[in-house]
Amino acid sequence: MAKLYFRYGAMNSGKTTALLQVAFNYKERGMRVLILKASIDTKGGDRIVSRLGVSCKVDQLVSPEMNILDVVQADTEANGKPACVLCDESQFFTPEQAEQLFLVTVDLGIPVICYGLRADFMLRGFPGSTRLLELAHSIEEMKTICACGRKAMCNGRKVNGQFVFEGAQVAIDTVDNVEYESLCPQCWYREYRNFLRRFHK
Repeated sequence: MAKLYFRYGAMNSGKTTALLQVAFNYKERGMRVLILKASIDTKGGDRIVSRLGVSCKVDQLVSPEMNILDVVQADTEANGKPACVLCDESQFFTPEQAEQLFLVTVDLGIPVICYGLRADFMLRGFPGSTRLLELAHSIEEMKTICACGRKAMCNGRKVNGQFVFEGAQVAIDTVDNVEYESLCPQCWYREYRNFLRRFHK
């Protein structure tokens, strides 16, 4: 049975690198994969880029109004059934698109593996990720560590080297003049309290 997999982790946990490895494994065995990326992630343009420097062109940039089930059906009719659908930056898909990815497994019998963040820099769930967590047949956490050595579960947003805890949910690193750091809960709350002391005395 085809399944929907959601593999989530904090920033720098190797999600894109893992996707590229899975794609390579399929292609090495002569099987075709369909690689999708949310168009809201403008970093890398029409490529997915691992922090290790490896990259790959995506087959389809997915805008919020697109129906992913229709995209996969059209690709299947044109190129034959892919062995797997791989999705990068899945947190940026809409809840409806998460449901469409689920239907790719149910109606088309094609496995789907989604990689993305579970929550934003304020520890609030991304709507697409929340729906994927509700629908996925299999959920896997990809682990990384905080600078203190503890397990990192949170994403800290920095502007000009300072952690910030206000602003839009989506701000692409290297594009919106921000950077992100993986943090354990203890370090995240320490920086959050420091922010409150600085700006909300």
